[in-house]
Order: sequence, then C-alpha cells, then structure tokens
Amino acid sequence: MINQEKLKDVVIKFAGDSGDGMQLTGAQFTNSTALLGIDLATFPDFPAEIRAPQGTIPGVSGYQLHFSSDAVYTPGDQIDVLVAMNAAALKVNLKGLKKGGIIFANSDGFDTKNLRLSNYAENPLENDSLTNYILYKIDVTTHTREALKDFTDLGIKERDRAKNMFVLGLIYWMYNRTLDNTIAFLQSKFSKKEQILQSNITVLKAGYNFGETTELFTSRYTIDKAIMPKGLYRNIMGNQALALGLVAAAQKSKTKLFLGSYPITPASDILHELSKYENFNINTFQAEDEIAAICSAIGASYGGSIGVTTSSGPGIALKSEAIGLAVMLEIPLVIVDIQRGGPSTGLPTKTEQSDLLQVYYGRNGECPLPVLSCATPADCFEMAFEAIRISTQHMVPVILLSDGYIANGAEPWKFPIASELPDIKIQHKNKLDEGEESFLPYKRNENLVRSWCVPGTPGFEHRIGGLEKQDNTGNVSYDSENHQKMVLLRQAKVDKIEDFIPLQTIDTGTDSGKVLVIGWGSTYGSIKSSVLELLQQNYSISFTHLKYLRPFPKNLGDILKKFDTIIIPEINNGQLIRIIRDKYLVNAIGYHKIMGTPIYKDELVGFFKKYLV
Repeated sequence: MINQEKLKDVVIKFAGDSGDGMQLTGAQFTNSTALLGIDLATFPDFPAEIRAPQGTIPGVSGYQLHFSSDAVYTPGDQIDVLVAMNAAALKVNLKGLKKGGIIFANSDGFDTKNLRLSNYAENPLENDSLTNYILYKIDVTTHTREALKDFTDLGIKERDRAKNMFVLGLIYWMYNRTLDNTIAFLQSKFSKKEQILQSNITVLKAGYNFGETTELFTSRYTIDKAIMPKGLYRNIMGNQALALGLVAAAQKSKTKLFLGSYPITPASDILHELSKYENFNINTFQAEDEIAAICSAIGASYGGSIGVTTSSGPGIALKSEAIGLAVMLEIPLVIVDIQRGGPSTGLPTKTEQSDLLQVYYGRNGECPLPVLSCATPADCFEMAFEAIRISTQHMVPVILLSDGYIANGAEPWKFPIASELPDIKIQHKNKLDEGEESFLPYKRNENLVRSWCVPGTPGFEHRIGGLEKQDNTGNVSYDSENHQKMVLLRQAKVDKIEDFIPLQTIDTGTDSGKVLVIGWGSTYGSIKSSVLELLQQNYSISFTHLKYLRPFPKNLGDILKKFDTIIIPEINNGQLIRIIRDKYLVNAIGYHKIMGTPIYKDELVGFFKKYLV
C-alpha cells in the first residue's frame, strides 16, 4: 500500500556526469512544477570544462530545485532528495544532503572504474557510510537498456543517453506529476528524429512505471499550489528575463536596439536570446573580441540606436577604455556584467559578486557612470528596462550587474502588461531651440544632459571623440580649467540621477531597530529568508536591498541612522561595504563568502544572531 503524503516544500538535486543530461532533467521537472502553480527557485551547477573526463569529480553537473506551497526565495540550503547518477555525483553533493534525506543512486554508476575515478576506497552503497540517509539503489542504466531492447538500430551509447529520462519519469511518479508536458517537449525537440523521440518517451514511461510497480517505495508526495498574485506566469531564467527587459524597453522607446557581444560564460545566453527577436527591430552582432563588441555598440548609439554590450568580469576589463570613450562622448550605452568567480579566468561557471569595485572605479581618469543591480531572475526584466531608461534619458553609459546565480537560476515570473509599462521618451535633436544660433553638442538642459543628435542630420554637424571636450562646443580642449569643469559636470550629471530613481524602502521588518541588513544582487533571497525567520523569533532586525548602487537612493543615509548595527553580506571579500563606509561613515559589519556558491540562509541566521543579543 502506497501512502500519499502532503509536504510543504522539497529541495531536489539532480547530479551526474556532465553528459548525463542533468540540466535538461532539472529544467523539465522545474517546468512541470511551475505549470502546477507551485512556487520555486532553481540553481544549475555545471563544470567549467567543456567535457571533463567522464566519471570524475570535476565533471559533475548538478541542478538544484526548491519548490514549495509557500513563497520561495532561494534554491534551498540543504537537499531533501539527491539523485546521484554515479559515484562522483554522490561524493560532490553528499555534504549538502540533510540527515534523513533520500538518495536515489544509479548503482550502475558505482562500478570499479567510477569508484576509482571518484576516489572511493570502497563502494559507499555497500558499506555503512550512508546509514544516516534513506538509500534507494536502482540499476538505472540496466533498466534503460532493457526498456530500449526493441530499438535495435540504437547502439549502447545512444541508449544510455536516455537514462536521464528514466530518472525523470521515476521522480514524476514520486511527486504525482503527469508526463504530458515533457512528452510535448520531446515531440517538439525531436520532431524530425522519430526514433530518438520514441526512445526517450519509452524510457520516460519506463521510469514512471517502475515507480508504480516496484516494491521499493512506500510513499508518494504532493505539494499544494502556492498562493501568488493572480496573473499569467511563466518560468524564467535571469538571462532570459534580462533579454526580454531590453526588448520591452526598446519597444517602449520606439528605438532600434543593437547588441554587440562576444561570447563569455555566463553572459552568452543573452546574445542567444536576443537573436530571436529580429522582428522587434533587435539587431545582434557576435564580434571577434570584447573590444570590437563594445565599440560596435558605441557606434550604434552614436548612430541613434540603443547600444548594448554584454560580458563578464574578464570582458569588462577589456572594455574599460571603450567605456571611458562612451563616458566622454556622453551617449547612451548599456553594459551588462554577468559576474563570475575571478580573478583572471577564475571560476567561469561559479557565482561571485566581485566586480562591483571594478565597475565603480575600474577605468582611467575620473570616469563616473551609473551602476544598477538585479536582485532575482525575474527582477532582471525590470532592471534591464531601468538601465535603458536611465541611459537614454540622461545620456550616459549604464552598467547593469547580474551574476551566474541569477543568470542561470529560474523562478516564476508574472507577465507584465505591455500597456502598463512606462514609455521611454527619446528625442533625437533635429531642430534648433528658440534663441539658438547654431548647434552646441555639449549644451545641457536643467538635468545637465546634452542632446542626442544623429550623424547626418542637416545643419547639425559637430565634432566628437575621446579627447577632452570644450564645454558647449565639444571641440578638443586642453585647457586646465575647462577640464576640471567638465569632470565635475559629468560627475554632477550622474549624481543628479538620484532625483529620478525610487527612494529606498525597507523590504522586511521595521523602519528602525537593532540591526539593519543591507543586500545587493543575488544575496536577496538568502537574506530575506533569514530575516523572516528571525522576525518570527521576535528579534529586532530589518532588511533593505539595493538595486541602485550609483548613485544610491537619496534617502539611504537617513535609513542607516535609524539602526544600531549595519550588516552587509556579500559574495566577495567586502566591496559594497567599502563604498557604504566611505560615503556614509558608518561602521558596517561584513559577512563575506567567496566559495563560488550562494550564501545560505542558515549561515546568515547564525551570524545575525551574534548581533541581536
């Protein structure tokens, strides 16, 4: 007799060799979960090597999913269910599995070779090392081959590629899911490869039927639908949301958008995504290097389009001189930095927040520009839209920060209503204002913003370039007093943007108290979860999250004065905290983690309690 149990939330991690299809398996389970209206958050974790040696620890690929009937803010701290396709996957992920958690182990992945490659002296499935967990040993590879015995045209390697479908079918059975969504996905993906299509569907059903017929299991589980605001939702990854935000802003500004980009992990998917929207006047260009990418975007902005370039830390370093050129030209440009572990090539597939000081100060000369940051995968849409709004309305390059955790993570996203998105008014100068005798390219309005004139406009010829500009005329100037004036004007223009961004608010907690936690970027979910837990225990703690990092919201300093202690968790060695200390002269306390992984809720709860006694 199978028991039907109702759970509040579950954290599952699918892990295996980089060729085992764990990302696809996790994504399909995520989609089926989202379709049921269950709140979720995901965290794909894959190796940096294009194809690490099979069965080795560096080659382990994982996909973590947290789904719940309550609001979900993180992919989860500890894992409830671990699917381990081989010995290396178990070794890498066992430390994250909670005591009493479930292990689905593909016993075929624990042969002598796999044990040797993962540095196991003996088989953990056959000794007492896993007694603290619920272990299910399943011959996944053997069952997959058996299910495909009638597909005689498929070789052993081709059959084994389908073993992730067996696992997916079994987990669908375990959590009372239908196979329909994944079958529809397979039909679309392999519409022209009938044998591959049928083999995957066959194995998917075999995994589901195995759960139904085996006597291994005593329980199945259900999760209720989460209570969420009414609306149309889709499951979205951060890079997808960011691309759609750029498209929406271009539409609302009635201006062409040009992306000049060079592929780099973890930013490349923005280029891939935007290339699908040529019908919306989106032009994409894969350049030969990072410098060509940003220079092409600058050229597009100079020509009247919205120029965008995307990269990660190493690419931002290469783009730095051209960013300075865009600052000197005072033209719109959006520079997207999807941060990863560094320095140098660093940890290409691991997350970090270590580019903040780089984008703040990492250019020669006095070179100020606005810096924005995304908080969650869905938030990438709003902040990409904001980046274009600020850049075009203030004639200034804008840097938008995300990171690998946000970029590859996913969550439900409520579709915005296009008519409710604000218009972005762009006016290319094509006539002289009243009283003007000639066009002055660096003449400014009340917000210190110069006009945007498209080259070739009759009567509006002007000089522009990277050399210091003379005030108003834009002519080359080496005059020392003019240089100081222009430096201060460019800084004042950025500072004045604080009048055009929202005031800072308290996300969670009260407006004053003992401890205020300040977050930015991908720390949002873990901080919010930990603060909510401490508030339930009646601690005096509040949380505010910064999305406008330069300039800061004009009321941030007033907020800081209302709390005894300021704590700033970051996935770096302390970068925002330096800027906050410098600007507001507060003795903030940092919590720094630099392991290529997100900060977990439980570690923050313990740290915050030290300052709440």
